[in-house]
Amino acid sequence: MTGTIKEDQEELDALDALEREASDFNKDAEIDRILKAFKLDAYAVLNLQPGIPDSQIKIQYRKLSLLIHPDKTSNPQAPEAFDRLKKAQTQLLESSTRSHLDECISDARMLLIRERKLNVDSAEVKEPNDEFKVAWRKKTVEVLVDAEARRRKQLKAKLQEEGREQRKMDEEAEARKRRREHEAAWEETREGRIGSWRDWKGGKPQMEEAPKKKKKMKVLG
Repeated sequence: MTGTIKEDQEELDALDALEREASDFNKDAEIDRILKAFKLDAYAVLNLQPGIPDSQIKIQYRKLSLLIHPDKTSNPQAPEAFDRLKKAQTQLLESSTRSHLDECISDARMLLIRERKLNVDSAEVKEPNDEFKVAWRKKTVEVLVDAEARRRKQLKAKLQEEGREQRKMDEEAEARKRRREHEAAWEETREGRIGSWRDWKGGKPQMEEAPKKKKKMKVLG
């Protein structure tokens, strides 16, 4: 009887070990998927499709975050994957960033339709197969990369312009400072200049009058 109980316990322990191993495998696989997903596509990071409601975004985030939480796995990449999940949820719940992403996805779809010489009524577009979806994802990556490049270029130009404006303001401020210092120095030496002028004027020798020339007498006759 004791042997049977021991065997049953060993079997339960083995099953628990297999479940833990399977759980760890699932966690590692999900962490790997998140890190390989294109980080500018929040839908891809959360493994969601466009058009999903906010409530489903929150549910998906909670499910995945509990699965890969750094406190629940020893995978060293868990913190980075967890941060990407959190950022993806924030982007999709923020109307402006989600709208931008949706526009890029829509633009990618239209570009793909043009490249394949299709139209919105084509069967391939109305009911896209897996191949079309994969191509759409790839095109979305291209559009997002282009959009991000433009954003960074605009930001760089803006920062450069702000830098020029700041330098101009700094130069004007420095010029005003030098002018004030010059005026202050001039004022401080005013009394000395006035005193020196008075001393110079007071010690100036008087000009001697030139002797008057005698008038020559004209000889009469």
